[in-house]
Amino acid sequence: MKKNILTILVCSFVLFGCADQLEITPPNKITDEQIMQLLESGNSESIKIVLGSMANELPLLFKSSGIQGQGSADGRYYTCQGLDVMRNLLGNDIVFGTKATTNAFGADEYNFRNFTASSVDKNIPYWYYAWKCIFTANKLLNYITDDQLVNSNDNLKDYKARALVVRAFAYNYLMENYQDAYLQGGKDKLGIMLYDKYSPTQELKPRSTSKDTYDFIKKDLSEAISLFKAAKIEYTQSTTDIDLGVANFILARVALWTGDWNTVISSCNDILSHYPTLMSQDMYGGKNTGDSKNPVFLPETNGFLNNTINPEVLLGWPVGEALTAHNAWMNPFGTSYGGAAGEYQRIDNRLYEKIDDNDYRKDVFLKTDFGSYHYPPNNVEGYIPAYTSMKFAATHGIGSPVTDRTKVGTVTDYYMRTSEVLLMKAEALAQSNKEAEAKETLNVLLKARTKEGTPSLTCDNYPSMQGLSVLQMVQLQTRIELWGEGGREFYNNKRWNIPVDRSSSSNHLNKLTYPVKDMTLQIPDDEIFYNPLCEQN
Repeated sequence: MKKNILTILVCSFVLFGCADQLEITPPNKITDEQIMQLLESGNSESIKIVLGSMANELPLLFKSSGIQGQGSADGRYYTCQGLDVMRNLLGNDIVFGTKATTNAFGADEYNFRNFTASSVDKNIPYWYYAWKCIFTANKLLNYITDDQLVNSNDNLKDYKARALVVRAFAYNYLMENYQDAYLQGGKDKLGIMLYDKYSPTQELKPRSTSKDTYDFIKKDLSEAISLFKAAKIEYTQSTTDIDLGVANFILARVALWTGDWNTVISSCNDILSHYPTLMSQDMYGGKNTGDSKNPVFLPETNGFLNNTINPEVLLGWPVGEALTAHNAWMNPFGTSYGGAAGEYQRIDNRLYEKIDDNDYRKDVFLKTDFGSYHYPPNNVEGYIPAYTSMKFAATHGIGSPVTDRTKVGTVTDYYMRTSEVLLMKAEALAQSNKEAEAKETLNVLLKARTKEGTPSLTCDNYPSMQGLSVLQMVQLQTRIELWGEGGREFYNNKRWNIPVDRSSSSNHLNKLTYPVKDMTLQIPDDEIFYNPLCEQN
């Protein structure tokens, strides 16, 4: 069947002109058969115009919005960043808001109100987001099946590699959410239906085993890495590219889930050889250059909000292209959920107390109440309490004068950074019983997080790490370093078999406990209904 691919191709007005020049059919008329003919012709410019436009859409899936079935007014489930923030709330380390009885967005998640059932609206967006990524990748891969043709064209190597990385990312995302952790009983359970091509009429498939699913993911990533190298596209200058760094990051994360420690270490080492520099104290979080009555937290100097100063960013977008939903939830001076709405994101006092006083990461959390703040544009007053995070704080937008706070939230975004790479490597070394090397790797991070003018922190002199196993040291430093980022605590708790237990916290509003066995989502009803071969968890 001839299928119109208008919805896939972007910037059609530009492509139309190029099509005239190259004497190919305009993109809004092009068919699958014509695309295959273009590929067979070997015309590099034609290939770049048609398949390049599809390939350029792939990186954008990492900052996706408009998730199926979700309205733009829903800050939780309309964007992939919203999905991650909701995962952040399902843990020990973040205290949400200041009122135990709040019904605001995020309250259901913080209070663990049914988020796993097959019918609930807090489940299906994760399914839809991942399958959107898979379908989009497979649409491109449909056209790149001729290995001989791919091997003769560096652009096709690049495009295929990008698609394989996205597909692997999405399948791993499904496994993280819809099955128990591989090393915590998930190995012997079902994985996900494996589709390696896109067709609205293809036969439905049953769920594969978890092992087969992870083998499929790793094969995609290994092939992508080989293709990037063959095309001489390794670590690019742009943080908006899917490149070797992104592929290795995802491979390391997948290998961490499956206990393939050697792959974690080698992938992380490859990244760190190209990204050896960590953030410094002056760029780590928001700093008040004003005073308590007229605070000025400039995003330009905050590495978490300004990729141009952050040497750690592997994947992220600049101002104007960035997705900023995360900042809306995490910025206490913003005009949305995490600021003006009063749903401040605070650190659990127990974790705060484990951060050494000479560790400057402690300074990104308020020791005492900040107090009153008047939010633009209407000067509505809020009250920012103790333990609120300043990690993502800004009173202004990037490029705005300090007299204009209305553009607050105009920031960059990131999805992968090298501190996490160090932590993944340290964990893999600890799991491999290479404790000295694991501590040496952790010490690199601890030295970089030591306050200027104080003795370097190490695994051996960090007070709260005394008496811990090396793996527990890694777990603690991961919680501190990645606080509020990417839902990492939730997913790590699943991997590490660490339940939620807030009972001894002094500042958690809901002091509940929640077991790891109940963190896995049910397959959504829609899939069970339309695919009779799909078994429920």
